[in-house]
Order: sequence, then C-alpha cells, then structure tokens
Amino acid sequence: MRTTSNPAFRNLPRNFGNYAGFEQQQAGAGYDPYQQGSVAARPMTIDDVVVKTAITLVVALATGALTVAFQAWALALPALIVGLVVSLIIIFKRTPNAALVLTYSAAEGIVLGAITGLFENLYHGIAFQAIAGTFGVFAAMLIVYKTGAVRVTPRLTKWIIGATVGALIVMLANLVVGMFGVDLGVRSGGPLAIVFSLVVIGIAAFNLLLDFDQADRMIRAGMPAKWAWYAAFGLMTTLVWLYLEILRLLSYLQRSN
Repeated sequence: MRTTSNPAFRNLPRNFGNYAGFEQQQAGAGYDPYQQGSVAARPMTIDDVVVKTAITLVVALATGALTVAFQAWALALPALIVGLVVSLIIIFKRTPNAALVLTYSAAEGIVLGAITGLFENLYHGIAFQAIAGTFGVFAAMLIVYKTGAVRVTPRLTKWIIGATVGALIVMLANLVVGMFGVDLGVRSGGPLAIVFSLVVIGIAAFNLLLDFDQADRMIRAGMPAKWAWYAAFGLMTTLVWLYLEILRLLSYLQRSN
C-alpha cells in the first residue's frame, strides 16, 4: 500500500489488502454488492464513499451555519477539543465508527463556523468565496484523478508527502520564532504570505489525490462497507485544511485591496 501524508489513511489496518480475497471469492460466487443484508458484511463501493462523505460535509455545513446564525462563538474552543480528541480516537483505534465520524464533523463545523464568522465580519462575502473555492478545488482534483490526467505514482506520492512536511515545518518555525518577535513573513498578509498560502493550497489539493487513491484502494481491496465512514473522515480532514488555507488567502487578498 502506498503511503500518504494524511494521518487517517496512514493508520489503516496493515492487512487491509487481505480483504481482496474476500471480494474475489464473493464475486466468483455471483455476489451482488448491493444485495440486501448487513451493510458491514458486504464490500464497500464508490457509492458508499460518496454518500458517507456527503453526509459528513452536510453535518459540518449545518453546525457551522448554526454557529454563525446564533453567534455561538463560545462553543468554538470546546468543539475544537472534542474534534481533536475524537479524531485521535478514530485514527489510533482505526475505527470506522459512524457516530464518531459524525461527531468529528459536527465539532469541526462549529469551529469552522466560528472562524468563518470572524472573517466574515472583517471581510463581507469571504465565507461564500471560501466555501465555493474549496468545493471547486475538490471537484477539480476529483476530475483530475478520475480522468487519469495526473496519476498517483510512488514518485508523486513521495513528492507530495515531502512538500507537506516541508510546509508544516515552515509554519511551525514561523510560530516558534514569532514568540520571540521575529516575523518570517509567511503569515503576515504580504506578498510572501500570499505566495506561501498559494503553495500550501496547492499541496492540500494534491493531498486530495492521495486521499482519492487510498479510498480507491480500499474499494478494490474489498474492505467492508462500514469503512466508507473512515474514508469520509480522511477526506474531511484534508478538506478542513484546504478550507482554512483558502479562507486565509482570501483575507490576504481583500486586505491588500
């Protein structure tokens, strides 16, 4: 299995490829993946991933919208803690638990709603632009992946992981030196910050390719349908990162106008 920079997909069961034998056995016996019965007992399909991902996004959008509508900014910090704890449980226990994934989505929606509300008060219209931009990038990368315009090869995977680690190191270094009054300029809103933000958005977008590839491999391996929730969780984590970076970039651009 190829590696990925997404911590969710990197913690998949080591022997998940063994499910392929189950899939082939069932296929040889005329198995219908859409047959009636327990969802967990059949292999996951692309429809499972699409539906579960859509549900997680709707939950996040709903809780985010409610946070803005009721100006429930005080919920942001508790939601951040809940989201972090739940995500760690999902990742390290490697569990495709639907309740945990939806709890994570709801918590992230509250946090993103609070952050978005703050930015919207400063820059009117930025929320819609950020949401549209995120879904636009998601759709574009999905098309790129499905058409094979960019193939996820081991070499590309290593490049994306290296770029992701490099970007995180720069952001961490900027945070550390900022405590001592030093500004590297990558988050100050100036030209360098705009360029850096564009680079990070590009890296996040390419991480979506790795996520799509991992979900595709899970499907081809014949993992049980319940694991579609785990795939949706992995995609959600990348989309949260992408959205926040697009929101940051838009704030830079509006500030410079």
